[in-house]
Amino acid sequence: MNKYVKRYLIDAMSGMAQGLFASLLVGTIISTLGQQLLRLNENVVFSFLVEAGKFCMNPFVVGAAMAVGIGFAMGVHGLVLFSLITVGAAANKMGEAGGPLAVLIIAIIAAECGMLVSKKTKVDILVTPIVTIIAGYLLSFFFAKYIGIAANAVGKVIMFTTELHPFVMGIFVSVVVGIALTLPISSAAICAALGLTGLAGGAAVAGCCAQMVGFAVLSFKENRWGGLVSQGLGTSMLQLPNIVKNPRTWIPPILASAITGPISTCIFKMQMNGAPISSGMGTCGLVGPIGVITGWFNPSEKAVIWLVHKAEKAGASAEEIASITHESLVVNPGFLEWMGLLFVCIVLPAVISWALGKLFRSKGWIKDGDLTLN
Repeated sequence: MNKYVKRYLIDAMSGMAQGLFASLLVGTIISTLGQQLLRLNENVVFSFLVEAGKFCMNPFVVGAAMAVGIGFAMGVHGLVLFSLITVGAAANKMGEAGGPLAVLIIAIIAAECGMLVSKKTKVDILVTPIVTIIAGYLLSFFFAKYIGIAANAVGKVIMFTTELHPFVMGIFVSVVVGIALTLPISSAAICAALGLTGLAGGAAVAGCCAQMVGFAVLSFKENRWGGLVSQGLGTSMLQLPNIVKNPRTWIPPILASAITGPISTCIFKMQMNGAPISSGMGTCGLVGPIGVITGWFNPSEKAVIWLVHKAEKAGASAEEIASITHESLVVNPGFLEWMGLLFVCIVLPAVISWALGKLFRSKGWIKDGDLTLN
């Protein structure tokens, strides 16, 4: 059982997140950069950045990248891996708004089907791609749409509930997604699969940043600057062996996320309208904060779809719904927005975790060496 959990939930989800990062997320950043530079000076180089970014964000490209990431993480043979390009493109396109979850499930099954015949016949170059692609396409044709609908529905419930109860859900989303970030599963893949944007996406960013910045500051005594960078800009997952040895070391970052989550949703009303994967990245490469900034200037398609859905539920007229575009979500950030981003993502997690760390060390709950990275 542990073998399959690792293969399908940990490895596959991590590979999917890397595929999303190397396509949709990077494309969003490149496109946003190009658009902002075009405002200063229109030239062919900046236009090229916009077009290159849009190409990376194409559903076929994103689906293919996710599937290849999944296959690579699962260690499949070459022909199976290359065949997953087609499978991922089909699953993501047919899965529509919930495409990432459809890609995860279908790519795993198609990869295993391909591995059943891979290198088993003398015409492997034909048999393996045919089996992998046919299995993946049939699954996409019959099930991707419904997997996508289910994932999208769960994401909408979370986002609607966060809008209605920002304090309670701010705590819940921030803590749960933050914990997922530190566990050996992919919080980024979860957020992408559920399409978390808006207030819920902002709470997720807060929780992830609290874990990474929290552990970086909490363990500074043991790990100094190297640990600060590797955890603050890398991953808090590095602390998992220490958490297993002493679970109390996890309490300060979790409490930090429980505090910063509702501050994000209720006080600063921070929304993450960039690519949903950014909601689960935290300060890894500063992707979480960059996702918030990207959402200000270049809102993602998922954010627009969510706004349209909210308007429909609120009984808006057809004309009002038709007026909802990417431009209607663009924000001209002022002092409050920038201060909120800085405080929620960096300052508050650092201060809270530092203060709780001092308290826990004074009581002997955390001892010197408990947070040392190997």
